[in-house]
Amino acid sequence: MKRHGGKILSDQLVKLGVKRVFSVPGESFLAALDGFYDSDIQNVVCRHEGGAAMMAEAYGKMTGQPGVCFVTRGPGATNASAGVHIAMQDSTPMVLFIGQIDNRHTDRETFQEVDYRTMFGDLAKWVAQVDQTDRLPEYIARAFRVATSGRPGPVVLALPENMLSAESDVPDFAGAMDIVSDVSEASIEDILQRLSAAKCPLVIAGGPHWSAKSQRDLERFAEASGLPIAASFRRQDMIANSHPNYVGDLNVGINPKLAQRVRDTDCLLLLGTRFGDIATQAYVLVDPADPQKTILHIHADAGEMGRVYGVDAGLVARADHVIGLMADIASKIDWPETLFNWTIAARADYEAWLTPQESPGDVKQELVIKWLSDDLPKDAILTNGAGNYAAWLHRYFVYKQYGTQLAPTSGSMGYGFPAAISASLQHPDRDVVCLAGDGCFQMTCNEMSTAIQHGAKPIVIVMNNGRYGTIRMHQEKTYAGRVSGTDLASPDFAAFARSYGGHGETVQTQAEFAPAFDRARASGVASVIEVKLDPDVLATGMALSDLKP
Repeated sequence: MKRHGGKILSDQLVKLGVKRVFSVPGESFLAALDGFYDSDIQNVVCRHEGGAAMMAEAYGKMTGQPGVCFVTRGPGATNASAGVHIAMQDSTPMVLFIGQIDNRHTDRETFQEVDYRTMFGDLAKWVAQVDQTDRLPEYIARAFRVATSGRPGPVVLALPENMLSAESDVPDFAGAMDIVSDVSEASIEDILQRLSAAKCPLVIAGGPHWSAKSQRDLERFAEASGLPIAASFRRQDMIANSHPNYVGDLNVGINPKLAQRVRDTDCLLLLGTRFGDIATQAYVLVDPADPQKTILHIHADAGEMGRVYGVDAGLVARADHVIGLMADIASKIDWPETLFNWTIAARADYEAWLTPQESPGDVKQELVIKWLSDDLPKDAILTNGAGNYAAWLHRYFVYKQYGTQLAPTSGSMGYGFPAAISASLQHPDRDVVCLAGDGCFQMTCNEMSTAIQHGAKPIVIVMNNGRYGTIRMHQEKTYAGRVSGTDLASPDFAAFARSYGGHGETVQTQAEFAPAFDRARASGVASVIEVKLDPDVLATGMALSDLKP
């Protein structure tokens, strides 16, 4: 039976297990929208392509399956590029479908014409244009395989409108999507023996592919070996932070004592992570030219082995595929007693780092985060974008289980709110809390309409300090007292939420926060709690007045 391209597309997505897509509609892919009409796929209609792409990326992070986004040509695609960049740097599976011009008019600078292979060439794992309707299933299946294989990432497929509206009797693509590589016990035992021979080894866990099961296996591995486990940037939910072997995370505002341990370790196991510039503090903690330590690397993509740091032993495998076997083998190895003292000391450093440092003002972010950490259910999902406000979250929130942190390792402002909407739709029975600064939230706050329309009910906590705080901090350090371009005007955020049919609160003292949060949670709709901060607040352990001459 013949189907138009839009129907072929939607049928293929159903076969691949897609349950939800995120989109901003365009006339360039009307046939695809028509294909969704009779399908069970939920189409979450967003207000901006950047927000739609970020929601799709968050879906990919949560599920391990490609987040799917549809946008129109030209400005729609350029708007969505922010989400594609996040997916690439965060190693998140994602497929962006772009409605494209009629391919019979290519190279005429047709209305909204863009060469997407050139535009997205360095932003995506693979970029292609489907010019024949009967090849749609082939391209779509390949897109999903590329997005999830090796180091996951984004794929971009351009869909010319004449191709989508044309008909074909092509069948859906068949074949297995998951290919699991076999890993020998000998290769794992070699890595573990190197760790056991070290005086002060350290494991850094991160990257994609983790799950609740692999979290439990990582904890078993830690208990069997006694090794200290650190989390890479914004991957703090890989292991319960209360676990005695967890020693902190390698973030922008890293614990100085953990940073020193990264310098001092004589054997480093990179488990699933790339070990980039944030984790190494701009490659200062470990010199790529002279690491002065044994480096062991387990990663799903062979292309990451030796990309920056030479490795003494490497294993091309997904971390979640090997960590269970690692735990089993570790239990048979005689680990040295000195290792336990090293781990205990590192753990003590982390616990001391959790002690709140007082910040200025009547509302203190360290106490807000501690309240959230102590009072939220253990399965609550926390999201954030970028800004100094996030440093309080990363330092003081204690993550209890996998799947509770959604944050961009790419450092993209505006990410937290779209991610929270996506999380709330995926897990309507769980608390979803977005931490945002006043600048961060205003980059995607128009998606409040999306949340209300589709029944998402995240609670957004806007830390309002009236400025682009991170940039102001660097400005004061570099050009003290010369404020330029960093002050920020904001609306009444509580009134803003109510104008969309959401719930709004304003908090000006510490005592007001908990009751305001409880009312927001009880409202059953998307909510915004504006927390008015003292203008002197800048970063954890640092006030603006500290930097002024």
